[in-house]
Amino acid sequence: MNQKLQKLPRLLLHLEGAAVLITALIFYGQNGYSWWLFALLLLAPDLSALGYLRSQEVGSLGYNVVHTTVLPIALALLSLLLSLDLGLQLALIWLAHIGMDRLVGYGLKYPDGFKVTHFNKV
Repeated sequence: MNQKLQKLPRLLLHLEGAAVLITALIFYGQNGYSWWLFALLLLAPDLSALGYLRSQEVGSLGYNVVHTTVLPIALALLSLLLSLDLGLQLALIWLAHIGMDRLVGYGLKYPDGFKVTHFNKV
């Protein structure tokens, strides 16, 4: 198989991360939210990695639940429907974190080890 085609899925995952990060940043800025709160909370989702202190399985499960877009998108939608400004702000920070992670190559974890991610399996 062509070398370039083999690298395409990884490239697409990085581009997808960039798109999520940029979109979250644009919406965050357009809403006039606090950038100091953004900076303070941007790495908060990584606290989910504390589950690795318990076991690989618990760590990977906790990390993956917090590092998928399903929950922050649900929070954003609920916040928009209920006019919850803080909820939307937190959802955008959360999405920016996930996008940033994907952009630099941090992927969802397999219970085999912290460094075994969906980027390695692609």
